[in-house]
Amino acid sequence: MTKAERKRFVAGALRKLCREGRMNESRAFCQHGNTSVYWHSIRVAYYSLCLAEFLHLTRHKEELIYGALLHDYFLYDWHEKDKSHRLHGFHHPRTALKNASEDFTLGELEKNIILRHMFPLIPVPPTRMESWIVCLVDKGCSIYEIIRL
Repeated sequence: MTKAERKRFVAGALRKLCREGRMNESRAFCQHGNTSVYWHSIRVAYYSLCLAEFLHLTRHKEELIYGALLHDYFLYDWHEKDKSHRLHGFHHPRTALKNASEDFTLGELEKNIILRHMFPLIPVPPTRMESWIVCLVDKGCSIYEIIRL
């Protein structure tokens, strides 16, 4: 898949999530540095697809993209001082899964991607290769967003 084809593939899934759910709300919430949850999720989805292609693991690329786009679908600003945001890193995967399940029909792979992307902070590891890919890419994108100048 070319770079343009990957971008179109991710964009198509993103349009569906924005049209059928609350994905656009994530534009208002800061994730890392000055990156919104929305743009962080797009970056994770795109680079997860790149890594999956590199590893020749594209059998479930649609589920990979949806899981990656929804991995941080918690829909709040975790930087705000609020008791419910305490321990955000431990709790947000379940919140993201709850929100995503309310808005979309998810398969087991998408659920695993969303729930397990915070490994090893959450000690239960991913059970699918696509979940491992999103978990690793999420860490890389987060570091980039935090340290970029």
